[in-house]
Amino acid sequence: MNSTTTIGEPNTVAIIFFFIFVAFTLVITYWAARRTKTTEEYFAAGRAISGRQNGFALAGDFMSAASFLGIAGLVALSGFDGLIYSTGWLVGWPIVLVMIAEPLRNLGKYTFADVVSFRLKQTPVRLAAALGTLAVVMFYLIAQMVGAGNLFKLMFGLSYETAVVIVGIVMLVYVLFGGMIATTWVQIVKAALLMGGALLLSIMVLAQFDMNPVALFRAAADKYGDAVLAPGSQVSNPWDAVSLGLALMFGTAGLPHVLMRFYTVPDAKAARQSVFWATGLIGLFYLMTFILGFGAMVLVGRDVILDIDKGGNMAAPLLAEVLGGKGLLGFIAAVAFATILAVVAGLTLSGAAALSHDLWVSVVRKGHADHKEQLRVARAATILLGLLAIALGIIFKGQNVAFMVGLAFAVAASGNFPALVLAIFWRRATTAGMVASMIVGTVTSLAFIYFSPTIQVDILKHSDAWFPLKNPALVTIPLSFLVGIIVSLLTPEKSAFDGYDAKERQMILGVEGK
Repeated sequence: MNSTTTIGEPNTVAIIFFFIFVAFTLVITYWAARRTKTTEEYFAAGRAISGRQNGFALAGDFMSAASFLGIAGLVALSGFDGLIYSTGWLVGWPIVLVMIAEPLRNLGKYTFADVVSFRLKQTPVRLAAALGTLAVVMFYLIAQMVGAGNLFKLMFGLSYETAVVIVGIVMLVYVLFGGMIATTWVQIVKAALLMGGALLLSIMVLAQFDMNPVALFRAAADKYGDAVLAPGSQVSNPWDAVSLGLALMFGTAGLPHVLMRFYTVPDAKAARQSVFWATGLIGLFYLMTFILGFGAMVLVGRDVILDIDKGGNMAAPLLAEVLGGKGLLGFIAAVAFATILAVVAGLTLSGAAALSHDLWVSVVRKGHADHKEQLRVARAATILLGLLAIALGIIFKGQNVAFMVGLAFAVAASGNFPALVLAIFWRRATTAGMVASMIVGTVTSLAFIYFSPTIQVDILKHSDAWFPLKNPALVTIPLSFLVGIIVSLLTPEKSAFDGYDAKERQMILGVEGK
């Protein structure tokens, strides 16, 4: 394959597609802004999104740049093993469907803290939940902003800092004026674009091999050996594989920006429907990333991919260029950029909800804040998070931030998921138990990540690490559950125990059944 590429030069097609996407979504934002008058409309789109629409938006929210660019790159560089991330993420969705979607919709208002604190003391639970939410949002935001900066720099020829500022400003416009209604429709448009782009590329790859995936895999094995079709190259230690799998699986059920989407639908049935649609769309998308990864491996070549980006993140754009020239490269780059914008908007909104709804309204004002004040604080929190995202994106310039998405999932799986499950399903859960579970889960996952080979060896270049696993979920998830159970048993709380029946009735029947 010819190793010359136009990546790194300004791409007119990419710029045109990007401006079309931004212009179209700003029209949506203008339309949404006229319908966003209350806090419920700002954070939950007035609970008027259908199950199918929310399924597309969930898929759009979840399929980040890490999914599109990262997994295609992982498969291109390590073969079969690159699928470990997509498999882990996908398996998380049935857990969300069976355990989380319905109780969350029926018990909560805007954030997952609403559910955890339902029959407990509000202030300590919401403080701990906000800590976990903001930790996850920050790590996820850094990864997306750095990805956006690098992509923008490569495709548009602008400086990295300019790129990060542009992403931050466009995202702030969506969230600030249109709230959840605008964010939802941006995510739906982005999901359709991403699925369409991946499908087009997949068909073009398979067309080179008589529409036969087996011929594609055989070509990869002929070029790089049978090892590309066998597991073990990405995660050689089985404990590392299990730990990563647990983080991805249970982290999905603890991501604040994903959980927040269940409040946008009218009832529990629509919440279940939305998970069904999201699972189907995400599963289909990950199957396509497998084709794209092997397609890039065979048609572009590993050396060319590594030459452009050591992390392999440019595998899909390079494949687009090989198959369709500068025009297709421009379209795929604009799609990847739309992906980042939509995910950053969802993350910012969930962080703003934690700051305004959980901290300001519930903790500082003890629930005594009118809608105008809530909306004002929500928008101020959005601006704060947007500026913070821009600053962090610039600070982390040049860093390998791929691990940060895994880190976000580890924190969500350890800090949010155990408390959510215990608060929903265990009668004896207490305020002290849930606070201890969330704080221990969040703090230990952050500490163990810092002492893991991911940071100590890969980033800081030390010879070894104090904590042996690259992802701490195997230790921190059971620890969080254990702490929550033990502390709850040691601190019985009569009001929480007695309130379980009312919670259970509302969880099953919804608010009407109270």
